[in-house]
Amino acid sequence: MLAVFACDPRHSLGRRHRQAPDPLRNEFQRDRDRIVHSTAFRRLVYKTQVFVNHEGDLFRTRLTHSLEVAQLARSMARSLGLHEDLVEAIALAHDLGHTPFGHAGQDALNECMATHGGFEHNLQSLRVVDSLEERYPEFDGLNLCFETREGILKHCSRANAERIVAAESDAMPLGARVGQRFLDRTQPSLEAQLCNLADEIAYNAHDIDDGVRSGLITLDQLEAVELFESFRRQVVRDHPTLGGALQVRRLLYETTRRMLSEQVHDVIHASRSALDLALPTSVDSVRQQPTLISFGPAMRRQSSQLKQFLLQNLYRHPQVSQTMVHARRVIADLFACYLAEPGQMQAGFASRSRASSGDPGDRSQVARVVADYIAGMTDRFAAREHERVTGQRLFA
Repeated sequence: MLAVFACDPRHSLGRRHRQAPDPLRNEFQRDRDRIVHSTAFRRLVYKTQVFVNHEGDLFRTRLTHSLEVAQLARSMARSLGLHEDLVEAIALAHDLGHTPFGHAGQDALNECMATHGGFEHNLQSLRVVDSLEERYPEFDGLNLCFETREGILKHCSRANAERIVAAESDAMPLGARVGQRFLDRTQPSLEAQLCNLADEIAYNAHDIDDGVRSGLITLDQLEAVELFESFRRQVVRDHPTLGGALQVRRLLYETTRRMLSEQVHDVIHASRSALDLALPTSVDSVRQQPTLISFGPAMRRQSSQLKQFLLQNLYRHPQVSQTMVHARRVIADLFACYLAEPGQMQAGFASRSRASSGDPGDRSQVARVVADYIAGMTDRFAAREHERVTGQRLFA
């Protein structure tokens, strides 16, 4: 029951390498399955969301975050008549390029790559599915559909977009090159827009949960957050026994559950209203419109306030910041080591670095291989590698 403005796998703009259709699965289902079976997806279970892996077994990781995004996105897609398999594929793949140690790892690697084209996890996710996964005899990467790849590449600089477009096969029309929309300033599919918002909803909610569980933020502090506090009061009114100290877990869960539901309903309502005004008649017409999947104005304001609260009270908490200082050092030290001695990397990457070093004066290609290797590491592997090459243990 797809809406006319939803992506239809029967009319996909195709894959980079032509393949015969599957008799049992649509093209977006195939993409989802390839992502789930990829090595990069499995590694997400040991990659930081906010808390480094050794800090606790119950905190979110990149894997559990991706699963939560997929659940939220599918729920909203069904209500809006969008393609559920496509939103699930995009949601499960959107963080495949994330470094170990979360945003601190990304920032450190970007600094290391400053003179070699930089590093951005969103672009790295596309590199993972386009070339770094090695599973098929005929091609590198997972050979995903254009629509899935478009959703993965949420942000892109003009310079990077130009490079992506130039690197695509000349046989592909411009409309099937994922970087072209950043040059044309058009929108991605509604499924891609929806996943972008589901990502925000998911991490705001679960970072509250993990922050309280860790003891770094308290329910008293959250009284200043309008979106959370309004539902906390509602829960206490409906369930007075949850006000006690022993019931904090239930109180927190029920408050977060209601907050999530309200955000989902708000997105559906606001997006339906926008679609009713714009009246897109196809995926192509969606691309020429402003963003159509969004919060309403009041929810956008409340969500922004929540993000600011988390930034100031959790992501910049001294305990988190101290851990991230160690994380940045691990990334910087590993990068310097591998760039100086590529043979220290695993055999496949060491071989790639040798093949990339034809011009002794050009270190950028070797640096990109090093960045690919480090970005693919889990938290614990990066920490072990750092201890191996430096003799220093920065994490317990």
